[in-house]
Amino acid sequence: MRFSVSIQAEGDREVTLEEVVELADAVAGLNGIASGYGTMGYGAQIVVEADTSSEAADKAIQQFTQAVGQTSLPLWPVTRAETLGEDEDYGDLDSDLQ
Repeated sequence: MRFSVSIQAEGDREVTLEEVVELADAVAGLNGIASGYGTMGYGAQIVVEADTSSEAADKAIQQFTQAVGQTSLPLWPVTRAETLGEDEDYGDLDSDLQ
């Protein structure tokens, strides 16, 4: 099953726009997007194939760490990883959008 995994790492200084662009380039091959400009951390949302949510989080964190290693960003600790499976119920989201 495909999972979208949102990962956040936090550190001790603001992240620059150039660093977020580097991270965006590094996660692009993972169907990813990057965030963090002007904040005390950086993050990405990437797509992985896995059997369980836990396995998806583990895979995504590993891929995220490798992607960060391709940038000039410091390797800060991951503070959050949230998964959303492709066939999880989106009913609650629809009601918020109406």
